[in-house]
Amino acid sequence: MPQTTKVLILGAGFAGIHVAMKLERLFHGDSNVEITLVSRDNFVLFTPMLHEVAASDLDMTAIVNPVRKMLRRTQFIASDVESINLEKKQVTVSHGLCRHKHAIDYDHLVLALGSVTNFFGLEGLEARALTMKSLEDATKLRSRMLAHLEEADPPCSEVPRASLLTLVVAGGGFAGVETVGGMYDFMMHAIRSYPNLKPEMVRMVLVHPGKYLLPELGEQLGRYTQEKLAKRGIEVRNGVRVTSISDEGVVLSDGSFISTMFVVWTAGTSPSPQVSCLPCQKHGGRVITQPTFELEEWPGVWALGDCASVPDGKGGFHPPTAQHALRQAQTLGGNIAAAIKGTQKKEFSFSTIGQLATIGRRVGVARIFGFQFSGFLAWWMWRTVYLSKLPHWEKRVHVALGWTFDLLFSKDTVQYVSFRTPGSIMPLADSVSVSDRVDTRHGVLTGAEKI
Repeated sequence: MPQTTKVLILGAGFAGIHVAMKLERLFHGDSNVEITLVSRDNFVLFTPMLHEVAASDLDMTAIVNPVRKMLRRTQFIASDVESINLEKKQVTVSHGLCRHKHAIDYDHLVLALGSVTNFFGLEGLEARALTMKSLEDATKLRSRMLAHLEEADPPCSEVPRASLLTLVVAGGGFAGVETVGGMYDFMMHAIRSYPNLKPEMVRMVLVHPGKYLLPELGEQLGRYTQEKLAKRGIEVRNGVRVTSISDEGVVLSDGSFISTMFVVWTAGTSPSPQVSCLPCQKHGGRVITQPTFELEEWPGVWALGDCASVPDGKGGFHPPTAQHALRQAQTLGGNIAAAIKGTQKKEFSFSTIGQLATIGRRVGVARIFGFQFSGFLAWWMWRTVYLSKLPHWEKRVHVALGWTFDLLFSKDTVQYVSFRTPGSIMPLADSVSVSDRVDTRHGVLTGAEKI
């Protein structure tokens, strides 16, 4: 009787789920290959549209797909990864209501655990700032904006309105720009329902350490983005970074102080802690792979997506973006099949097609095949491209209907999450524990991921 080969995939982001789907196609009907996928959540999050949930443009169910619906023969386990033992070829996971632990053996291990938010050890940041890395983050951000409006509206409020209605976003990359644009649109719409508040009371600040926004797109589009945001009333602070956060506000690197109780951190990510501690070569915390995605020191261990540094053949590494992760998954799945069958493995080679971002109010920027686009056309291209990338036609219909309803009807301003805590009027961030903030589900970056 042939021996069963066990393939274990950690992480159900774009990278992990597509490796599993590729293996299912290659080993369809082959019972001697056992595929197991482990992920914290039982859904795949379409991260490029995360900011639209925060801005109430889309319902959160529109951008998630159930893992079990996407896979046919892969065994799925909704678990947290506790530890990875490469020597024993064993992964320890915890799951269930009681969080019981057990070990899973493997012959081939795929690391697709993605990244977590990096707070760089800045004082007060992790305890007080909101993030934009998960579906939970987006829903909390939306509810937090409404909570501040509710607190600021009554004349009897003991909290200064200026502090409540000053919103600071740190990070001028794709995630930060799209988040601040969506937040501004939502606040300008929602504030109409509060008779004691006026739009001019809202102060939106985007803090970016670089000379211009969206450095991935180049200076011309970056400055165009800043100009559009500034015309809408969003204050952009270039060349400075957040150095510390307190209950009173934010201190910037130029010594200035912004009085605020609302900070969103989008200025850094780092690989999953489970990957960072592995005994193998790393680059910036990411495991260094061969061009075939296999770890040189550990045959049978593969890595891709946001937790891996994959050589690009030019002396550097492929960027950890969605478009690369999707194509890496196809090549890696084929290479695992080649390793099992004893055939030739392929080296990964791919060049970025393009990058797109929305900046709110039906305006976008894009660079595709070296050509630059901006304004309504770029925004339309963003929506068209990502609508086509959504898994399954029913989700595409769901999103298309959501966008249509957003044009026809007012935004929903129901506050789903409460931030009231004993002895505190409005904490800068809720009481989520540090462990709850660790998001090892996604194999790609959040925000405006690339085509």
